[in-house]
Amino acid sequence: QVQLVESGGGLVQAGGSLRLSCAASGSIFIIYGMGWYRQAPGKERELVATISSGGNTKYADSVKGRFTISRDNAKNTVYLQMNSLKPEDTAVYLCNAEVKRSALVQYRDYWGKGALVTVSP
Repeated sequence: QVQLVESGGGLVQAGGSLRLSCAASGSIFIIYGMGWYRQAPGKERELVATISSGGNTKYADSVKGRFTISRDNAKNTVYLQMNSLKPEDTAVYLCNAEVKRSALVQYRDYWGKGALVTVSP
């Protein structure tokens, strides 16, 4: 199996910063894309940022210029540096990874359980 474990969530005041980490472990042959999504209360899950195995990044318009996604392939870990946080960034942030468990199978998506980020006014 494959596990994704997020860390780094918490409570911060508007304008502050947080850094999320997500480490993948288990039966991993290769990881393709990794990313962060978020889900606020009463809202649908939305993409925050993604990063390919080669380092190409994509961001939601709402976080461009404030959030930075990065990854350490040697550690199977993806990070999300969040600066200039706003109350509307409050959500559960979920890590996603496209994992191939062996050379003989297709990749599939795996999800972490989420990290709560709360931004107070």
